[in-house]
Amino acid sequence: MKSDVIILDCTLRDGGYYNAWNFDHGLVNDYLQAMSALGVSYVELGLRSLRNDGFKGACAFTTEEFVSTLQVPDNLTLGVMVNAVELVDPNTDLHLVLEKLFPVDAENSRVKLVRIACHVHEFSKALPASAWLKERGFSVGFNLMQVADRSQEEVEALAEEALKWPLDVLYFADSMGSMGPDQCSQIIRWLRKLWQGPLGIHTHDNMGFALQNSLRAMDDGVTWLDATVTGMGRGPGNAKTEYLVLELADHGHLKPNITPLMGLIRKFFLPMQQQCGWGTNAFYYLAGKYGIHPTYIQEMLSDSRYNEEDILAVIEHLRVEGGKKFSAHTLDAARHFYQGNPRGQWHPAEVLVGREVLILGSGPGVEAHRCALERYIRHARPFVMALNTQSMVAAELIDARVACHPVRLLADCAEHTRLPQPLITPASMLPEDVQYSLAGKPLLDFGLGVQKETFAFAETYCVLPCSLVIAYALAVANSGKASRVILAGFDGYTADDPRTTEMQSLLGAYMALEQRVELCSITPTRYTIPTKSVYAI
Repeated sequence: MKSDVIILDCTLRDGGYYNAWNFDHGLVNDYLQAMSALGVSYVELGLRSLRNDGFKGACAFTTEEFVSTLQVPDNLTLGVMVNAVELVDPNTDLHLVLEKLFPVDAENSRVKLVRIACHVHEFSKALPASAWLKERGFSVGFNLMQVADRSQEEVEALAEEALKWPLDVLYFADSMGSMGPDQCSQIIRWLRKLWQGPLGIHTHDNMGFALQNSLRAMDDGVTWLDATVTGMGRGPGNAKTEYLVLELADHGHLKPNITPLMGLIRKFFLPMQQQCGWGTNAFYYLAGKYGIHPTYIQEMLSDSRYNEEDILAVIEHLRVEGGKKFSAHTLDAARHFYQGNPRGQWHPAEVLVGREVLILGSGPGVEAHRCALERYIRHARPFVMALNTQSMVAAELIDARVACHPVRLLADCAEHTRLPQPLITPASMLPEDVQYSLAGKPLLDFGLGVQKETFAFAETYCVLPCSLVIAYALAVANSGKASRVILAGFDGYTADDPRTTEMQSLLGAYMALEQRVELCSITPTRYTIPTKSVYAI
């Protein structure tokens, strides 16, 4: 360990992406004491921002008033971070924004370090802020984000630009968590060709390399190392402060007192982690591998509407289309996988005209009322469509299966090939690997397009507001001009489950259509749709 290595803990800033920067005041004070005992040099208390959209806690703004209420040990230096996007807006004046963000100079503030996080395209526009901040006595750091896929020429140009301004430290961030130790070393070599001042690194743990990358960077001469308690930070999180401190103690003469921090982790951070869910997993690993912004994964993992198949489908979509910049619109479009003009070859009307259609869902109502459902099927002879691979009704009573999510299909391919029924699916629109896996399986090719707030039923395809399999099954029945649709096994989710709202919205939109096939459920359901009893029809 070099004597000039600086550990900067940014738990309250990076971790705030999970709890809206809403940390209990007492926890913040206990955290500061724990950092002091560890021998951490700098603590980044949070963001300094003028944007006030939606509720955020005190660490989203880190005002002078808030900082003045904290019990700060003498051996800690406090910092805040500003997002460059607030400084480079063409509709704002840089100096005016800085004056609002920092109404007092460093001498009269407990905040001594200001770091500015910027993308490559914001770097040159934001750099003049360093001169303004230095004139007012602040130490200044700039964090370059998303440099992993930049060329040597581009990285060296950034270092050359930094030379023109009074920076105390130049950081690079492994924003996507896609770097390994060798790539970190390469970025450092490129920066060092021109920049000879202090270098810092901010690592993400998508692929499990955050600590390794930090230690390799230190061996390569980087002297500012970021970390967070338990790794709490956007996406899978960062290098863990508790691990980094212990590693540095082994490398040198640091003798941290880790006891206060471990108590804090047990009492506050582990319960918070269980609630919020940061930490690496296979989804984050894939995101790091393909250079996908970790916020996509974080958002999907916190939204119960996204199951494993949905998440994998989104990752595959973003791998092809690109996902370095997070966009909620892109996330929604990726979840609804099908793009382009819908196409199909199968005409549902060939078998469904004038017939009753029974759609079997996967809810417990099918198994609970299986005997009655099987009696009804044998007596009334409806066309029976089972969603995906559910098999609670006798196989000989099921006419076809319906599936339309490509990743769910890929996961279920082996099962589908064993099941005897033909599969209704947008076969000609599926990825090649899914088509290959279903080779030999009888497929009824009914196309699917996804367009918001749209129901359109054509002879060989449909256009729907989402790619939920129930919407697709209803479309098959409507395109086939069935006499009516009966549902079983659509019990519904709990009231606070977001899937309840999504499904009710879909069914409500369907029921509002002027021309549609009549719909009712014959097993218990929480959805607001017509209901009858399987025991009386």
